[in-house]
Amino acid sequence: MLSSTSLRFSVLLLFLSSLSHSSCSGPSLQESFAQCLFLKSDKSFPFFASIYAQYNSSFSTVLNSSAQNLRYLLPSAPKPKFIFTPTSESHVQAAVICSKKLNIHIRVRSGGHDYEGMSYVSEIEKPFIVIDLAKLRGIMVDIQDNTAWVQAGATIGELYYRISEKSSVHGFPAGLCSSLGVGGHITGGAYGSMMRKYGLGADNVVDAKIVDANGRILDRKAMGEDLFWAIRGGGGGSFGILLWWKIKLVPVPQTVTVFTVTKTLEQGATSLLYRWQQVAPFIDQDLFIRVLIQPIGNKTTGRTISTSYNALFLGDSRRLLQVMTKSFPELGITIKDCLETSWIKSVLYIAGFPNDTPPEVLLQGKPTFKNYFKAKSDFVRDPIPKSGLEGLWKKLLEEENPLMIWNPYGGMMSKFAESDSPFPHRNGTLYKIQYVTLWENKYEDATKHINWIRGLYDYMATYASKSPREAYVNYRDLDLGMNKKNGTRYKEARAWGKRYFKGNFERLVKIKSKVDPENVFRHEQSIPPLAVSKRTKKH
Repeated sequence: MLSSTSLRFSVLLLFLSSLSHSSCSGPSLQESFAQCLFLKSDKSFPFFASIYAQYNSSFSTVLNSSAQNLRYLLPSAPKPKFIFTPTSESHVQAAVICSKKLNIHIRVRSGGHDYEGMSYVSEIEKPFIVIDLAKLRGIMVDIQDNTAWVQAGATIGELYYRISEKSSVHGFPAGLCSSLGVGGHITGGAYGSMMRKYGLGADNVVDAKIVDANGRILDRKAMGEDLFWAIRGGGGGSFGILLWWKIKLVPVPQTVTVFTVTKTLEQGATSLLYRWQQVAPFIDQDLFIRVLIQPIGNKTTGRTISTSYNALFLGDSRRLLQVMTKSFPELGITIKDCLETSWIKSVLYIAGFPNDTPPEVLLQGKPTFKNYFKAKSDFVRDPIPKSGLEGLWKKLLEEENPLMIWNPYGGMMSKFAESDSPFPHRNGTLYKIQYVTLWENKYEDATKHINWIRGLYDYMATYASKSPREAYVNYRDLDLGMNKKNGTRYKEARAWGKRYFKGNFERLVKIKSKVDPENVFRHEQSIPPLAVSKRTKKH
């Protein structure tokens, strides 16, 4: 009778034989990787059932499963040789060890929301594989300790739901989009509708577990405070593969209030938005009022600009109206505009679900937003004058389907120093702008839309932050610069590194040089290590 190990080895041989396509040129990349995984990981699960090659019938389904930007799923986009979906931590360790041994370039995906597709597409290096963490989505909530452990492949919506299962007065201040993968989301900062009260998701992390460039699993104590600092806002894909975050839960009231009030140009949108810039960053920190801006109408009825004030208030409608009457009466909200609800249902409201949607929809963990799009970001430190807004409306009306989202800062966000985490956009920031242009037809020429948003970005240079013109690392933008195939040097990488991280970029480079000097974890905008000669000189 075969032992369990012998049996698994026999199954592995059958699997490898199924990969062979009568080639006499030696084992394929996939075969070599599978053999290495078998030797380097635990044998508790048939990992080879989680390897999807391009010829596998499930390859496209797995590749497309969480990818958000359809631009990077077109036939012309580079495809991984295969996708590996680990089911245990040891599989992730082995994947890192084996990729180094076989000199295979890896990309790591948790939720697929990377705006430039860098978690599942490599423009600069081939061949490459994708390690997809979708099967690692455990969540353990400890209400008594006010903490939770969450695996990288879980979505932020799943995390919110599991917290609400245990308590109606606990929450977590992270993303607005419920299908964000927790792993990558928090590495870039993770902002949401409670940021003015509690800061970013990354500001509320107390521990983590990562696989480093040598395949070791490190928690906060083992990795040290420098690396722990770097992974909380330094962007994904540079320092290791995130396995778990341990987060600090925050108190939320039993009753919160949400509202959405929309004004068009004909209803005074320009003056109102000018006033919002002076109010939203300084209003009661229990109140978050973002603005969604887009053209509405058509050629027949005429087009105008719509500005929707979409808000969460951590309290009841009576107190909200008191705050608004005192600080922002110009918006003119009334009790009829207000919807009192629970925190978990406010998550659904802000994410754009209909009011009667059950919270269980958050467990589906699927992207609700799939489009062809290009995005950019800005941070604003001085109010844009009305004349600047009027010029902005003209630019927006040139494009078919643009969207801008303005997110207010202030409150707790102003109480952190720029160097407390790699995320530097703190005191003095009034709000962040996200620019998006979307199209639905894959045959449509993307160039005209991309050129339009670049033109809009150029127009906004006058009003955005300067020296550097800041950008949000979770809204990756390859227009800002790219690493080269053999690694971009520090000097070139500063072009985009300073925009994302300001003065923190230098510290990130030093940490990268220490923990991943061989640049195992790399992509088009990963943090580059210093050259060996420069590292030697600094010691």
